[in-house]
Parts: sequence; structure tokens; C-alpha cells
Amino acid sequence: MADTIGLTLNGRSQEVAPAATIWQAARAVGLEVPTLCYDSRVAPAGNCRVCMVEVAGERVLAPACARQVQPGMVIETQSPKAVAARRMVVELYLADHPLGTCGVGKGCELEALARRLGLRGSRFPARSSAPKPDLSSPVIAVDLSKCILCRRCISACSDLQVNNVIGLDARGFSTTISFDTNLAMGRSTCVSCGECVSACPTEALVERLHQDVAFRPDARKTRTVCPYCGVGCNVELHVVDNRVVRVTGTRESAVNLGKLCVKGRFGYDFIQHPDRLTRALIRRPGVPREAADQGDPRDCFREASWDEALDLVAARLGGLKARYGPDALGVVSSAKCPNEENYLIQKFARVVLGTNNVDHCIRLCHASSVAALIYALGSGAMTNSSFEVYSSDVIIVMGSNTTENHPIISSHMRQAAKRGATLIVIDPRRIELVNHAHIWLRQRPGTDVALLNGLMHVILKEGLHDEAFIRGRTEGFEQLGPVIEAYPPERVEAITGVPAADLVRVARLYGRAKAAAIYWGMGMSQHTTGTDNCLSLINLGLLCGHVGREGTGLNPLRGQNNVQGAGDMGAIPDNYPGYQPVEDPGTREKFERAWGVPLNPRRGLTITEMMEAMRQGGLRGMYIVGENPLVSEANIAHARAALFRLEWIVAQDIFLNETARYADVVLPAACFAEKGGTYTNTDRRVQLARQAVEPPGEARADWEIICDVAVRMGYPMPYEDLAEVFAEAAAVTPIYAGLSYARLQGEGLQWPCADATSVGAPFLHKERFTRGLGRFVPCHQRPPRELPDDDFPFVLNTGRVLEHWHTGSMTRRSHGLDALYPELLVSIHPLDADELRVRSGDRVQVVSRRGRITARAEVTEQTPKGSIFIPFHFAEAAANLLTIDALDPVAKIPEYKFCAVRVERAA
Repeated sequence: MADTIGLTLNGRSQEVAPAATIWQAARAVGLEVPTLCYDSRVAPAGNCRVCMVEVAGERVLAPACARQVQPGMVIETQSPKAVAARRMVVELYLADHPLGTCGVGKGCELEALARRLGLRGSRFPARSSAPKPDLSSPVIAVDLSKCILCRRCISACSDLQVNNVIGLDARGFSTTISFDTNLAMGRSTCVSCGECVSACPTEALVERLHQDVAFRPDARKTRTVCPYCGVGCNVELHVVDNRVVRVTGTRESAVNLGKLCVKGRFGYDFIQHPDRLTRALIRRPGVPREAADQGDPRDCFREASWDEALDLVAARLGGLKARYGPDALGVVSSAKCPNEENYLIQKFARVVLGTNNVDHCIRLCHASSVAALIYALGSGAMTNSSFEVYSSDVIIVMGSNTTENHPIISSHMRQAAKRGATLIVIDPRRIELVNHAHIWLRQRPGTDVALLNGLMHVILKEGLHDEAFIRGRTEGFEQLGPVIEAYPPERVEAITGVPAADLVRVARLYGRAKAAAIYWGMGMSQHTTGTDNCLSLINLGLLCGHVGREGTGLNPLRGQNNVQGAGDMGAIPDNYPGYQPVEDPGTREKFERAWGVPLNPRRGLTITEMMEAMRQGGLRGMYIVGENPLVSEANIAHARAALFRLEWIVAQDIFLNETARYADVVLPAACFAEKGGTYTNTDRRVQLARQAVEPPGEARADWEIICDVAVRMGYPMPYEDLAEVFAEAAAVTPIYAGLSYARLQGEGLQWPCADATSVGAPFLHKERFTRGLGRFVPCHQRPPRELPDDDFPFVLNTGRVLEHWHTGSMTRRSHGLDALYPELLVSIHPLDADELRVRSGDRVQVVSRRGRITARAEVTEQTPKGSIFIPFHFAEAAANLLTIDALDPVAKIPEYKFCAVRVERAA
């Protein structure tokens, strides 16, 4: 096919792309054809009829948005006939939508177009009645009197996000937009992503937050990266008077194409929340840590200048190092901080404090995934890009509630399923993605290895494995057969509860696929067998050769927006930046030359190991940046007792959270909107973020604070800006070596990027694995650490909900999110609820061997019988008071997904 074809547009010869529509061709040569229904991200519908143009030789006008160009076409976009038709259509719209109808400030494309066409009103009668405004949603206002039935919102909801909530109700002049079966938006299944608001050309759908200023024409827009999950959506922050008043998606972004979830679009209030820390705080003399539980925690502190607070931090950390040695200190870094700050935090721990005791939340989410991937393949990241689901013919999602934890990736998966990919969900819970799946395997909790071994048993027995790939690209295959032989489908059914026929069906689909991808979440990693679970997933991928090609891969979906980058930058106890081992003498010598000091040769402690070291007295001081372990750690009572044994705690955060209130010094930090830097998403894409507003009060960026403490402790860190920090990090991190701020200005790049000529890698292991050969590591099924019994008959599973994130410090200070999901709910199966005589809304008490909480019940078939699900965002009823702190022996990750509890009606 030719690269271009010739045609005539408005009297001028043009060369355009052969697959373009008339609208796209006109736009490409600088001609505007108005439209009220077109969205470039979905197939054209041609609903509004505003874009009609005249094509020579044709009797009727053609819709420019839907008509494909042909060689030799002669097109007039502004002929008298086309303009007259356009004016007529717009005038018909104005009958129900007079000029001046939209006045909130968002802007009305219809009214703007009418004015450009010289229309002042309509000759046609309006419909007799208009629906009343719907304010049932706390984040979106609906006013269908302003609706022109362009159907953009339907397309945004059903085609882009694939939520399938919005449709049409009634017929003829009575037709209206409808949510589910003609429900109010706030009572429908709407997930409040706001994509309909973004698409709406009028003010029929608008954001409710900050309407007084959100649409001011003087608002300044700054492109940055969403602060929530690992998808790494690009957003534009709209700023008025140093306040973020609105968030929109960046349509040019290769990550999210402008799409956002409810958190990304409406979860920004925390930036200017009155609880923000604005001054450094020092604990008052003689005030014990326990005093924070007896009143306002701020009363335990006095405000201090930066010099006083930093001098004290440096003196006390230096004193503990001198008295007990460097390994008596620990540092917790943050996946909410950009790469540059994580690099400096781990460098501070290793160079200034002299310890490898540095870790971050990777330990609590995907440490087992990273350990398994590094051991088997040599690289601990997603092998492919989430956007490649459109190239997969089979997609397996296991242990990931993708719709709530990674909403935009879920929308890609749902779109791929609509386009013909076979979507297979493997999960004990009936998650939302099951509604779009072709097959759902509902295994018993804690039986993942047996299920995966059963799939491999069928694949091997039926000869569906890729012998050439195994022979040329792997090792250890001979060890797999004897283990897999013990897991025939009938035995797997007895262990997992999954029907043998369904197991066989999935095995055949995966084994016969041309390109099959596996995506998993913390439902696989957060177990005492988490590393075994992930190794078994890797075994399955290697067995069928579904690695190293587009649309295939082994893909752990990372939880926080920079958890991938924090690991890349070395904020882990066993590796320097770039996953270079601290115990390797050659590597250590390289970093000693780069940093100019001798380095500790001993592997450091993980967060979970630090807790035990505190309890035993081996760890004496902690520097905690941007984390909240007294909500996120398993068995919080144990963690709290351990933390209270420390002699000195420094907390650096944006809020006085449940951990910071027990610190000796609290340092006020800047949030994501108040600083720049780079973030690495779950696809390994390194993206540049930009500062949009100034920090409140005296709060400062984390990197500036760390550098000031380092200087006071005798190691200068004289960086001019974050670009200089990034350049230093890239110089010692081979997978980042070819990256620079100049190269990241657009869409970012995906590592590995070895030099300035490299364009990055959408997928890994194309010709060889990072370690050379991929390694099979067969595993047997092992039980969880704590099984249900007569006293504790239920299995507790913990996790996230769509509206909240991590320990809730940010989302619960965002008005819209908190209004959508205001309190903890304990999900329980209807049959279990009947036995307990519990209904939705009743208060129940959940008890484990470690603690108890009280909350309201949510009776739902989403949760399997014999299990309950509790989100961990609510400090006042913290799920982790219940969880067990038993660890995976390799990755040291706690078993958040399985422990024994009982449920009782609360008094």
C-alpha cells in the first residue's frame, strides 16, 4: 500500500494517509471540520452530523469523521451546501439548548460552534420538559437539560473505559441518557472515573469539586504523573492561585490516552488539606510516645525551625551510629517519591549512615514477584507492556483485582476482550473483571501452586509445550516433569475446587495460543508461598514459550506509582541501584569509587526484618520517609511494640500519620504536585513529572531535606537540581544509562536503555534472558501458615478498594473519594451471613489471634463462602491488626492474603 494518496481538499491538492478519514485528513493539513461527537480514541459513530462535507460527484453529504478517503477525491468542507447543513443541525440542537444554557464555566462546544456559525438562536420548538439536575454523585453533576444526545458519554463509558453504565432510555423525543436501568448516577454502578465528563461537549456532565474556580480561563496547566497506582497515568493539574482545582488526563500519553480512574481525576484534595504539615516538629521533653493516643497528637510536639530540627536529627543519628554501629540504624524509603529522591535516600543510608538497612513498600507488595523473576529470568520487572494486551490472543489475570487496583490497565484488558482476545480470570473472589472474562477459575484461597501445576500437567501430557523454546532458551526442564506428574486434573480439583474440565480447557487455550500473557497481582505475591506462586507462573510461561515476544510475558502489576523506580534506584537492602548486589566485591568497589567512601559489605535488613531487630534491641534508630508502617505492616500490635523500643525515630511526611505521631522529630515534606522528578511505572516506563504548585508553609522537597541532613553529618550532597541527581543515578545504573531529562521530555522511555541511541524496550528477553537461560524452578503445593479451625473458621483476605489507596492518608483526605467510600466494610458471603444472622449494614466484630476490629458488614457473593475480605485503608479499624506476620522465607513478605479469623455480631 502506498504511503500516501492524492486528493483535493477545498481546492488544493494534498497527499494524505490512505487509511485516514476525511476529518483526519483535513486536520493533518490544517483544516478544521467541526464535530460534536467525534473522539479519536474510539471508532467514529457519526451521530452529531455536524461534520458533514461535500464530496464531488456524490448526491448526499458525507460525515467527515466516518468516511475514509479515496484516491482522487474532491472534497469541500466549507461549501454552501455543507455549511447550510451544518447550520441547520446546530440550530436544531439549540432548540433544546439555547445559547447561555451552559454557564458553570467548563465551556460548551455547541454554543461556541453556534457563535462561529453566526447563529443567535433557533426557530424550532423545544421539547416540553427537561429532566431535573441529578446531584446524587458526590463528584459528578448531571444536568440532562443541557444534553444534546451526541452519545460521546456512552462511547467513553462503554468503548473507552468499558464500564457499560451509560445508555439511552426511551425513544423519539423522549430519549435521554440513562445510567444502568434509568437510575440516578449516584445509585448506579458508575465507578466515577469521570470519562463521561471529559467527553461531554456541553455542561450536561461536569465535575462538582471546586466549580467556582475549576474552569477559570486563567488556570495554569502542568503535566505530571498521577500519584497513585503503578499504571503511571499522565495528568494535567489545573492550578489557580497556587491551588490544584481540577485534574484532567493527558490524551497524548502512551500510558493512559487521557483516561483516568476516580482517584486520578478526583483524588487531589489532599494537596491543600488543612492537615498538611507546614513546620518541623520536635517532641516535647518528657512526653512519652503513648501520649499520642490520648488526645491530639500535635500536642505532643512543638514547632521548630529547620536548622534546629535538622541539627537535632543529624546529632542523634550520628550519636546512635557512634554508640551502636551503623547497622543499629534503618531507613525506610518511599515508592511515592520520585527516582531521584529514592536514589538519594538509599545513598544517604549507605554512604552517610553506613548501613544497607534500607527498604521500602516493595517488601509488602511484590517482593516475592521480584525475587522469583530475578532468580528465574535475571530481571525483576514486568517483561512486557500492559498496552500489549491488544496483541495477545489469550490473557490470564491471576490474583489481581485489576479493575480496582489498576483501573486503566483493566480498561485495556476489557477492550482487548471486546476485540476478540480470550480473557481468563483466576481468583477466589468474583472480581469485576469476571464480568468480561470468557472463563473464570475460582480456586480455594492458598492453592495457587497446585492449580498452576495442574495446568502444566495437562500441557505436558497433551504435548502443547514449546520444545524448541525449552531446548534453546531454558535450563532445569528435566526437574519439572517429576513434580508436575503429581498434579493431574482430578487431584487438582480436589485441592483447589476448580473443575478438572475447566482446568483442561484453560491449559489448552494457553498452550495453543500464538501470544498469551500472564498478569498477576498481590493475590499471588502476599503469601508465605509467594515466591513459589510466582516461580510457578514463570514455569508456565517458559513451558509454552510465551516470553520474549510482543503480546506475551510475565507481568506483575506493581502497586504504587514508583515502586518499580524505588527498587531500580536501590532502595532495597540487598542491591545497589540497577539491582547490583551489595555483597559482590566488584560491584561494591564500583560504588565506592563513584561515592568516594568505603561501603558496608553486609546485606541489610528488610522492613519486616527491621521490625524483629527493633523488638530484639538490635535496631536503635529509624528514619522513615513517606511511609506509614503502623497501618501497612502485618500484625500492627507487634509492629507498634517494636517501634516503641526504638531510641530515636525521624518521620518525614506530608501528614502527621499514624506512625509519624510517635516520632521524635517530624519533618514536613512536599507532595507530588510540589516537586518534579521522574517516576517509573509498572511497564518500566520512566516519565518526567513537573512541579505545579509551591509546598505549604515551610514544607520542602524530600531530596532537599535529605541533602541537608547529609551535609550536617559530614557528607556534602551539593546538587543544583533533580536533573543533576538523575544524571548521577543513570551513570551508575546500567539499565538507565541512556536516559536523561532531555530524552524524557515527551512520552518517556522504557528501560533497559543502555546508551543515548537506545529507544528502550517495550518487552524484555527477545533473544536471551538477562541471566542467559530462563530457569525452571518446580514447586510443590504448600499450605498457608495459619489455617482455619473451630475457633477461627474464616479465611481473611485483605486488599484495596477502587476509591482508596494504600494506608488512606491521601485518599481519605480527598472529599469526593471519602464521600464515595466513607467507612470500612467487611465483605462476607450471603450463606455465611445467614448463619451469623448478619445483614448488610450490621456491625460485626472480626477477631484473629492477634487483634480485633469492628466494622459494618457488606453481604456479597463477590467473596467466596468461608472467606471475608477487608480493605486496609482505614486506620480506625485497621485490617492489619488481624493479619499474621508470617513471612515468605525468600522474599520476607508477610502473608496478607490468608489468616484465620472469626466473625461475630457486634453488640
